[in-house]
Amino acid sequence: MVQQSKRYRAATTKVEKRAYPLDEAISIVKSFPPAKFDQTVEIHLRLGIDPKQSDQAIRGSVSLPAGIGKVKRVIAFCPDDMVEGVTAAGAVEAGGDELVKKVSDGWTDFDVAVAHPSMMPKVGRLGRVLGPQGKMPSPKSGTVTPEVVQAVTEFAAGKVEFRNDNTGNIHAVVGKVSFEPEKLKVNVEAFLETIRRMKPSSSKGVYIRNVVLAATMTPGVRVAL
Repeated sequence: MVQQSKRYRAATTKVEKRAYPLDEAISIVKSFPPAKFDQTVEIHLRLGIDPKQSDQAIRGSVSLPAGIGKVKRVIAFCPDDMVEGVTAAGAVEAGGDELVKKVSDGWTDFDVAVAHPSMMPKVGRLGRVLGPQGKMPSPKSGTVTPEVVQAVTEFAAGKVEFRNDNTGNIHAVVGKVSFEPEKLKVNVEAFLETIRRMKPSSSKGVYIRNVVLAATMTPGVRVAL
């Protein structure tokens, strides 16, 4: 049995077994006993999809209005003539064959990998390294694009990637506990609107079944839709 901290047990007393309006849910998350660091606020969704059906997969990315309070380390697989611009946009590493080899040899000290479409025949071989870490570039997540400079700029600033897991749930970052309530609210609303727009036509019944907000070391708070 997992031992819960006094802080966590104190936080659970603030949450009832019901769904709260978004404003109230955010207020509760921010009211939990503080940790020694600025906790990340996450959103967890249970979707009415069949994750075994490829046409019901939910995967993408979104730039949240208030950011997420974190600068991400981004690399870019791109032609040599783009390296200077991509580096200026915030990439920690950029290039072609040499960068492919570096990653192939096991270097993964970055958060997001972006790739120009022309590089994918070479980058595709990195699936065994990047796939298990969820860092493999993909058109669906916006990380394979001819607009490499723009993609690097957005992801370095905290653009959020998401995809459903094998149980049909989605987990994503929407900010920090230190954010003002309004910033968390606009981020959550923007994220939910993005998910709503992606509803598969083959998905029947209730699409977004459950929404929960939680910080890194707190219990979850259900949000009323």
